[in-house]
Amino acid sequence: MSPRFGSFSNPFDRLLALQRELDRSFDNPLGIDLGLGGRGVFPSVNVFQDQEGYLITVEVPGVPPEKVKVETNGQTLTISGEREKPNVEGASHHRRERESGRFSRSFTLPSTLDAQATYKHGVLSIRVPLKAAAKPRQIEVQAA
Repeated sequence: MSPRFGSFSNPFDRLLALQRELDRSFDNPLGIDLGLGGRGVFPSVNVFQDQEGYLITVEVPGVPPEKVKVETNGQTLTISGEREKPNVEGASHHRRERESGRFSRSFTLPSTLDAQATYKHGVLSIRVPLKAAAKPRQIEVQAA
């Protein structure tokens, strides 16, 4: 058996591993590593920019807010946490599509960060306003 699929005691786990591998192959048919982004990365993140700054939304359903950590260090914003694996006593998985375990995503933004975070209905929203010096502005041209 290929090490990619590991050794599973349950044949359904083998089928799920095969399904994930097929999904990965179809998502990236050339096998090029495009980094940590795109479909299937846990958790899913959207980053928007407007004139006021950045809005980062992170989908973390099933993760309580106290298990999510947002840190800034210079220009780097790091979001980390943990989604616990559901434990249903006396049951086995029929289908499991929601990832569980620890996660960490980091983003480098063009200015020093001063972020505010809110959590509502499983979505973490982080607002990173632009510093006054970084906002677009009209520069007056002086005659010499």
